[in-house]
Amino acid sequence: MKTFKLLINGKWIESSSGEFFTSINPANEKSIGKFQKGNEDDVNQAVDAAKRAYATWKKVPPPKRGEILFKFAQLLRKNKEDLARCVTQEMGKVIAEGRGDVQEAIDTAEYFAAEGRRLLGHTTTSELRDKFSMTVRMPVGVFGLICPWNFPTAIPAWKIMPALICGNTVVFKPATDTPLCATKFIELLQKAGAPPGVVNLITGSGTDVGTPMIRHHDIRGISFTGSKRTGEFIIKEAGMKKVGMELGGKNGIIIMDDADLELALDGVIFGAYGTTGQRCTATSRIIVHEAVKSKFEKMLISRIKKLKLGDGLKTTTDVGPLINKPAADKSHKYVLIGKQEGAKLLCGGNYYGTKGFFYQPTLFTDVAGDMRIAQEEIFGPVLSLIPIKTLDEAIDVMNNIEYGLSSAIYTKDVNSGFKAISEIETGLTYINSSTIGAEVHLPFGGVKGTGHTREAGIHGIDEFSDVKTVYVDYSGKLQKAQIDD
Repeated sequence: MKTFKLLINGKWIESSSGEFFTSINPANEKSIGKFQKGNEDDVNQAVDAAKRAYATWKKVPPPKRGEILFKFAQLLRKNKEDLARCVTQEMGKVIAEGRGDVQEAIDTAEYFAAEGRRLLGHTTTSELRDKFSMTVRMPVGVFGLICPWNFPTAIPAWKIMPALICGNTVVFKPATDTPLCATKFIELLQKAGAPPGVVNLITGSGTDVGTPMIRHHDIRGISFTGSKRTGEFIIKEAGMKKVGMELGGKNGIIIMDDADLELALDGVIFGAYGTTGQRCTATSRIIVHEAVKSKFEKMLISRIKKLKLGDGLKTTTDVGPLINKPAADKSHKYVLIGKQEGAKLLCGGNYYGTKGFFYQPTLFTDVAGDMRIAQEEIFGPVLSLIPIKTLDEAIDVMNNIEYGLSSAIYTKDVNSGFKAISEIETGLTYINSSTIGAEVHLPFGGVKGTGHTREAGIHGIDEFSDVKTVYVDYSGKLQKAQIDD
């Protein structure tokens, strides 16, 4: 079994801890690599390297930074199949989704590389004569990036690409479940020409690596995607850093009585069971009009029973494993909770197979909006059907949760669609599409308990830069704004 190293200041080195952990394939529980168990000393070295590199990197013209990102995109494209297979072997998602994960990283690298030719500020008029006013983008400094395991190439790209194009340097901590994907990602970025110290990789636990990063006084920004509980810890510990948070969701699809049910069925299946429900935008609740509830249930059960579970590298597989045993146990715990709460289990509801972390695609019906299975993020293939009578009731149910990431509605009524856009409390709303499908040139993020981050698109630049306001007074005398003359 190969042993992988940390990247600090352009060199691949062993951790000062002298300890290791293994990454395993969730489909068969076989080890796929041995990784450094990083610690606070490693973090300090990485931050020092990033701080030194920042002094030079911030002065590199953004179009030149963009050239490195473009080259990185080309290397991702050249190595797409290898990376996709790595995603499937280490995270578990089916190979088609693994390719999609890598493609999203390619698209993100290309998009932010092009932003090197923009990084737009704005100009405006002054209230005084002979005075010029404008804003410019400034880098923040050293960023600590803490990424989850469910999109092990796409989400690092969401964070690293805008961070670099804005002139920041990076200390990157990947999830302990997907360190191999992160290592391959950073190897290609180094090959693309990222200078020593501009990007540093530290593998290890949240306690040993993440917490020292969050508290480090020379890290000026933190970007985190993960659980709400961890996000709340970061907010308390990060101090005056620039902090971005994306903390999950409990996403719903409204299906009205005039909906195209076949179209809605496709969206629900992909949203609920694609990536085995392990997306922050995964569909967890179906808020269905009582007039079509019975018919849609039958359609959904029929489709669910045809789904094939197995190793994601097999082209016949529809649903892969969960990331680890605790994730499978969590799904099962919520199934038991749903039964105790009085929801009706229509299919699934148990572990699958004797090897790997598989759980049956599960469907509950007659779920009340205040049940725990309708309120709490499960992050597994467990779906709840909640019957409603009106659009107003559907929107109330949709909004009656602590999260606010993604939402969708299936309807042929344009008025209903626009009412949903106006009144649903989420960062994303889809009309006649599933809760998943974000594109890299548009902002991504949520409201309420989901956090306040907007990644991707031009808002990704906002997350990783500061705005400086500049005044040029060429009047030759002291002028006083807001002071009566």
